[in-house]
Amino acid sequence: MAETALARPGRTTRRVRVVTSAVIVTVVALAVLVVPPLAQLDQQAVDLANKLDPPSLAHPFGTDDVGRDLLLRCVYGLRVSLLVGLVAALTATVIGTAIGALAGAFGGWADRIVMRVVDALSSIPHLLLGIFIVAMFRPGVWPVIVSVALTHWISTARIVRSEVLSLRSRPFIDAAVSGGASRTRVIVRHLLPGVLPQAGLAAVLMVPHAMWHESALSFLGLGLPAHQASLGNLVQSARGSLLAGDWWPTLFPGLFLIVPTLALAGLAGAWRDQINPRRKSELML
Repeated sequence: MAETALARPGRTTRRVRVVTSAVIVTVVALAVLVVPPLAQLDQQAVDLANKLDPPSLAHPFGTDDVGRDLLLRCVYGLRVSLLVGLVAALTATVIGTAIGALAGAFGGWADRIVMRVVDALSSIPHLLLGIFIVAMFRPGVWPVIVSVALTHWISTARIVRSEVLSLRSRPFIDAAVSGGASRTRVIVRHLLPGVLPQAGLAAVLMVPHAMWHESALSFLGLGLPAHQASLGNLVQSARGSLLAGDWWPTLFPGLFLIVPTLALAGLAGAWRDQINPRRKSELML
């Protein structure tokens, strides 16, 4: 009875956290999908007469250093950053799932070679490797997506390989092999479906991580072009305003980055606990 009573506050807190995260993610999705078509406003429109206006009824988030509405710019920036995060996370998950599944299924020298490559890439900081990759292209959305995807498949590959190795020891795999199933059929029909929940969870966990990396690259001037709204570009362009005492050009883009990514991470954490409550830290990226 005492343990049950102590467990209830924890369950209530987790439920509140999940509901709050779901509400935030829903609001964010509606904002990035509905606001730009309905607003019909040019987020690049310059109004030097109203530059660096503080938050007001006309401009709830204020204006930037050339008079552009910050609320609209933040929505467009979140839209771009979320697109980059989703596509990069999906691409990295597909690459990591394929490599991890093949390494775990074939084993032997193929597994050893793949894992040595994974270990070598893991020794290089993600951001440093991402800077090296994106620096070879002109600033744009696709170079950032490629950079993030090529530096974030490693964790997924390790997770999928570990899950495949676990599945290979199950009786139904032995039965399939004894029944004459080829290696390809075993991988496609039995191993891949078994790792899809873990791979899907890794993709969701990777979205906020990819958004942060896109923002970091854009902040360093290596990501999206300076004229294109992204959360990293908005924070980078507001540095001078912050030093001058104008806090809103930095605060609101930062909140648009922090709050949605924490909400996505909260939902992914709840999903992780449902899939595998005994190994809560295994899928942390």
